[in-house]
Formats: sequence, structure tokens, C-alpha cells
Amino acid sequence: MSNENKQNLPESAAKKPKRREMTRRQFLAYTLGGTTAFLAAGPTIPMVRFAVDPLLRKKDTAAFVKVVEESKVTTEPVSYKFQVHQVDGWFESDPEFEAWILKDDQNRIYALSPICKHLGCTIGWNNDPATPNEFMCPCHNAHYDKNGKNLIVAPTPLDEYEVKVDNGYVYLGGLKPNSRV
Repeated sequence: MSNENKQNLPESAAKKPKRREMTRRQFLAYTLGGTTAFLAAGPTIPMVRFAVDPLLRKKDTAAFVKVVEESKVTTEPVSYKFQVHQVDGWFESDPEFEAWILKDDQNRIYALSPICKHLGCTIGWNNDPATPNEFMCPCHNAHYDKNGKNLIVAPTPLDEYEVKVDNGYVYLGGLKPNSRV
């Protein structure tokens, strides 16, 4: 092409596209960066899996524990203590729990957690003469009725244990939100 023809063409067509080539320094940087990322992923993936695995694991249903004879349960709440065998990794323990167990008007047995829903203190039954026949938290004066319904201070009702009656004994399972109120 002559100079005259080059002058009539647009500037982009007149210049020949330049091929970009990788320098040795860029090649080494990309290779070392990729290798480092690959090697870093080796120990990182198990750590991420270790952190996320408990969230993805399906929760087991709580085993039922024998607590008291059915004949001993009345319409008046009584506190019963029981132990649950737990295995946490390599550590085995038998922590002690407590439940308020009683019968309702239809003679059905139910059990309430003694943990106050306000700030986690332990509640008592009839421990305030000013408010008879109520559960009361001594820490912040929260009150609950016989069914665990929150009356004063506490934001939600007391939790309820899963209950099973078998062969004359009351068995308690895991905690669930109160279904009575």
C-alpha cells in the first residue's frame, strides 16, 4: 500500500494489531500463583468442612429417659431431676436436668422446663405467697401459670418436654416450644 492509500484509511485499520505476548516474569507469576492457590486449598478445604459440617448434619431426635412412676404424678407440679447420657466427640458425660411434671384437667401428663425464658434463671412453684399457684423466677420476678404461660416479665412461655407414658412410667424426651398455650 502506498502512503496515499494509508492516509485515506481509518486510523485503526492503518495500524496492524499488535500481538500481546507473555513475558517470562508474567509466566512465572501466573504459575507460582496458581500453584500456591492449589497448595493452600489442600489444608483450607478440610477446615471449612469441619466448620460447616455441624450445620449441615441432621439433628437426631432426643432419646427418652425414664423419670418417674405414672402413679406419683398429680395435678400439683412436682420437680423431678433426671440424668441424660451425652457423648460429645470423645467426651462422655451424664448431666443432670430437671422438669416440672404434672397432670392437666383431662388427666394428661405434661412436663415443663424449669428455665425462665427471661434470662435463664431456675423457676420455682408457689415460692411467692403473694402469687399462689404460679411458677415464679426469683431473679427478675417473672411469673408463669400452671401451663407455663408467661404472665409477667418473660417474653415467651416455658418450654415443654416431649412426654411418653409406657408401662406405668413417665419418659421425657427433648425440649420443644410450649404447645399448651
